[in-house]
Amino acid sequence: MPGQCVQSGERVITAQELGVRAARVAAGLDSFGIGAGDGVAIYLRNDLAFFEAALGASLAGSYPVAVNWHYTEDEARYVLEDSGARAIVIHADLLDGVRGAIPDGVHVLVVRTPPEVLDAYGIPAGRGRVPDGSVDWDRWREEFEPRAQEPPETTLSIIYTSGTTGHPKGVKRPPYTPEEMERVTASLSVIFGFTYFEDPSEMVTAVVGPIYHSAPNAHAIFSFRAGASIHLMPRFDPEGLLELIERRRITHLHLVPIMFERLLKLPPEVRSRYDLSSLRFVVHAAAPCSPETKRAMIDWWGPVIHEYYGSTEVGPVTFLEAGEWLEHPGSVGKPLEGAQVKVIDEDGRILGVGETGEVVAGSTTGNADFTYHRDEAKRRAADRDGLFAPGDIGYFDEQGYLYLCDRKIDMIISGGVNIYPAQIEAVLYKLPAVADCAVFGVPDDEFGEAVHAVIEVRPGRTATEDEVKAFLRERIAGYSIPKRVEFRDELPREDSGKIFKRKLRDPFWAEAGRSI
Repeated sequence: MPGQCVQSGERVITAQELGVRAARVAAGLDSFGIGAGDGVAIYLRNDLAFFEAALGASLAGSYPVAVNWHYTEDEARYVLEDSGARAIVIHADLLDGVRGAIPDGVHVLVVRTPPEVLDAYGIPAGRGRVPDGSVDWDRWREEFEPRAQEPPETTLSIIYTSGTTGHPKGVKRPPYTPEEMERVTASLSVIFGFTYFEDPSEMVTAVVGPIYHSAPNAHAIFSFRAGASIHLMPRFDPEGLLELIERRRITHLHLVPIMFERLLKLPPEVRSRYDLSSLRFVVHAAAPCSPETKRAMIDWWGPVIHEYYGSTEVGPVTFLEAGEWLEHPGSVGKPLEGAQVKVIDEDGRILGVGETGEVVAGSTTGNADFTYHRDEAKRRAADRDGLFAPGDIGYFDEQGYLYLCDRKIDMIISGGVNIYPAQIEAVLYKLPAVADCAVFGVPDDEFGEAVHAVIEVRPGRTATEDEVKAFLRERIAGYSIPKRVEFRDELPREDSGKIFKRKLRDPFWAEAGRSI
């Protein structure tokens, strides 16, 4: 490939061409009166247009709002209304599913769904065409001369992350100053492996996870800004990734543990078929990784597999190289330079070595300065004397390595995707047969955690697992559907009457020999 570029399927665009397209997008947003502080929703799968829209919105001083394209119409409506997005950039085949969720007055820009995305998801070609009467993204973009003026500050995406209230929270930061951007870039350079080459243009990476998630989003955008060439995978495919590594001589990857699981399940003859010697730096995060899985990956790919821990809210705060992990299996690393990580008790007292408590974190890189869009109360609730509580329980060893052993909040992480039980429970309560219910995560060999629901049935009513799943499937995203639904005459309760969810959850984890 000639110089730095971004490739999706057979389509290739150079960094210079992408810069021009982004500047045209910024000019187009100017024509709509969209600028500083406004939101631009990006409802796309991994595609070149994602870069055009995100970089263009940032050039206009507005906030790219990365939206999970799996959302149902109701879920999409919440995010679009909550973010106050004034424009939405959406793949053609996704438009009908959320058309009714788009608020009045929002500009709709429709992107032709490219062949590689259609193929990856088995979508008929006709559904990828821009509907008559819609604004075609490519044609609209080319109507404008590139925006000449630079924005005074750089904005980053608003990422909607999960919580326990049934609705995701939009993590929003004020625009970075040049000094803050320099510090943020230094931190990300460590966890994304930019420092492994003197010249970042020698880096070739693949974006494997969905760019609407915070970590793949940061990895994609900052890798491009650092000068790396990028290959987009429309959908993770284990053998397809191995083939891409060999064919494109991939040097850097950002993965999640479920991808390791699926790679390891490939037959030995398939795993040995591909040349992976180009790999220099592979990093994983977003979900717990079992020691057995990580050791197996290091045995296969070599000591190139590193790890970091953090959250959408504060960014990465610890890092651990492969060699360190082999000496400290199970750890998520030591605090990064500029990061603050502490373990505290319920009174806020800092705990000592080996003492288990709530993990709180902050950063001097600028990531600590954030709010939940339109919900400052939730932001204050997670504040711990200036640090942020992601909801994890852990401890430090004598050498300063952090270990995670549980989560304080109910959030389920399944295959690197955050799922919030309260939203599922709220929908379950609409079933006439449901008197009460509890949703929680249970161990799953492939996904790390699976969604499990326990239902207390109303006297005189009946329900089946298939009926419950069918009811949910019409109302929430597919990945939130419980893998198993069980029924009980009575749920265990605390003295206050609240469901004792831990009594339901703990037996599953005791049998698994782990608690996260």
